[in-house]
Amino acid sequence: MAEAIRFHETGGPEVLKLETVEVGAPAAGEVRVRHQAVGLNFADTYYRTGLYPVPLPNGMGVEASGVVTAVGDGVDDFVPGDRVTYTYTGSPLGAYSTDFVLPARHLITLPDEISFETAAACTMRGLTASYLMRRIYPYREGDTILLHAAAGGVGLIVAQWAKLLGLTVIGTVSTPEKAAVAKAHGVDHVIYYRSEDTAERVRELTDGRGVPVVLDSIGAATVDASLNSLARRGLLVCFGTSSGPIPPIDPMQLAIKGSLFVTRPGLADYIADPAERAELAAELFGHIAAGRIRIEVNQTYPLADAARAHKELESGTLTGSSILLP
Repeated sequence: MAEAIRFHETGGPEVLKLETVEVGAPAAGEVRVRHQAVGLNFADTYYRTGLYPVPLPNGMGVEASGVVTAVGDGVDDFVPGDRVTYTYTGSPLGAYSTDFVLPARHLITLPDEISFETAAACTMRGLTASYLMRRIYPYREGDTILLHAAAGGVGLIVAQWAKLLGLTVIGTVSTPEKAAVAKAHGVDHVIYYRSEDTAERVRELTDGRGVPVVLDSIGAATVDASLNSLARRGLLVCFGTSSGPIPPIDPMQLAIKGSLFVTRPGLADYIADPAERAELAAELFGHIAAGRIRIEVNQTYPLADAARAHKELESGTLTGSSILLP
């Protein structure tokens, strides 16, 4: 038997309940993993509220790290005892648990130098940062970027990676405390997006040019400022919607504002190819193992406190990454 967080109806954090569940043997192509740490991601709240519909009742979570305890027929790349981590999008949900059976194709071998806690805190966020830095745009040394939610889990990794590439980072935050965290991880200039005119400050900091790239995980509350911060032929990367879905964008406005580009990438499309996922993960874990990128696990919760973790996550007060400990 195992323990798992499940929900039988959509709603607030209170719908998350700790239950005893039966975890069977893995079928062909599957593995069973004993979790050591579980990732807490804002996207988890979308399943809980019903924004991302799933059959009910259901489990929760799509990211964790641990040890393989059993493998099904046809699984040749992993054996019991292997250290692994994983993240994916969609079904099956269930990472908020002590033990879980899932398709082996989702697993990533975890180097000995990376702790389970670090892996659970950074597999999804780190792979997101990896494609944002390595696949989304041909950055050149000396470029300036605008990074929203600079003190968040993805933001802190992106900021550090950007400095490795020789970029100048303008980061938006909501509080002085978050500003201090962002600056400590490589953000050069801070904008308080709730009280300052973001686009105006970006223009001031770039001698009126704007930035070639905006990385925006906030969505509805920042999209206008993001578009207005771009230089001619600049790229807006909308990779999250923590403040709500982005309203429709009029293509003519993109032309008027400087022949702008907009993309809405999803992690799944950048890790679907096993070879590309392995390449992105290897560079991420290499930077972490060498100390070039620090993963800040600033909040930890017992698995049973998943509801409290969701409540605090949605409050917007957290910094860095958060994990659940089974």
